[in-house]
Formats: sequence, structure tokens, C-alpha cells
Amino acid sequence: MVDEHPKFPKPVLIVALTLSGLLALGVITLGLVSRFSEQREQDAVEAAQQARRTGPLALPPIPSPDAEEPDCAKLLAALPAELDVDGAPVPRRDLAEPIPPGAVAWGDAEHDPITVRCGLSAPAELTPTSPLVDISGVSWLRITEAGNTSWLAVDRPVYVALTAPENSGSGPVQDLSAQLRTLPKQPVFP
Repeated sequence: MVDEHPKFPKPVLIVALTLSGLLALGVITLGLVSRFSEQREQDAVEAAQQARRTGPLALPPIPSPDAEEPDCAKLLAALPAELDVDGAPVPRRDLAEPIPPGAVAWGDAEHDPITVRCGLSAPAELTPTSPLVDISGVSWLRITEAGNTSWLAVDRPVYVALTAPENSGSGPVQDLSAQLRTLPKQPVFP
């Protein structure tokens, strides 16, 4: 009589089952480690975002040779204590020492910072062929970089920049335009 089902030696079966079990355990472990790593990365991003949204905001120094000009002092004094961002009031935010001259910021735990800097040097991006946007009677140069948009007012006695997250809408730029209209309009290229 011929056996239709060949039998594997017992040690081969034990090794095959052990290797299968180890492979399954390895796949499960790899999945758990990957998920844990992704969670740690997400937690780190959220912690960095929360740190960026609370406490005094550290602003890097930027050349602002006209920050002490009376036009900047007048503008900064007229800026509101709160900005309307997508229908939500966003309060003025403290700046970390050393505070750059001519700078103010708004933000809270729910909103990334929005900054205004007055008295900046002429931006390198401003050329006779630069596309300017007129918002409420003020000429703005728009520069987008790293998820933020900077709007530079280029037709006033001092250069003023508003930097905000790309998704913050045009409300802050319109509010700042209303304040800038109190300064005399000048040609972009004298």
C-alpha cells in the first residue's frame, strides 16, 4: 500500500512552524514600532506647534533701519489689541526678549502667530516688474515661503510687513491697510 500523503519529518515541521510564528511575531512587532514612531513624531509636531502658539514669541532680528521713525511709532500705536482671523478675535501676543524694533504680534493657543514689522529695508524681491496687489488703497508685494505669506506695503514712507500663515485669509491685511492709509502714499519707485 502506497501512502498518498507523504509525511514530513517531525523536526522539519517544528522548524517550519517556529519560523512561521517568528515571522508573524516580527511583522506584528514592526507594525507596532512603526505606529509608535508615527505617534511620537505627531506628538512632537503638536508640542512644537503648541509652543509656537503660547508664551512670548521669539522673532529673529531683521534689518529695520526705519523702525524708530515717527511713522512706525504712529502705525504701531494705532494697531488693534485683537485681530479678526476667520471670525475669531486673536489677541496681541507678548514678544520674547530681545524684542526687535518695530515689531508686534498676535496669536493664541488656537492660532499661529501673525506679525507686523515696520521700518524694514527695501525687499530684494521688489523690482519694477514685481506683481503688486492693491488692497484697500495700499500697494502690497506678496511673498510666500515655508507655509507663511508675507505682505509688504511698498507705497508708504516706511516699508511694513505683515506675515501670517497662508490659511489666515485676507482680514489681517485689510485691517492693516486701513491703518496704513493714515500714512501718506508715495510712489513705489521714486
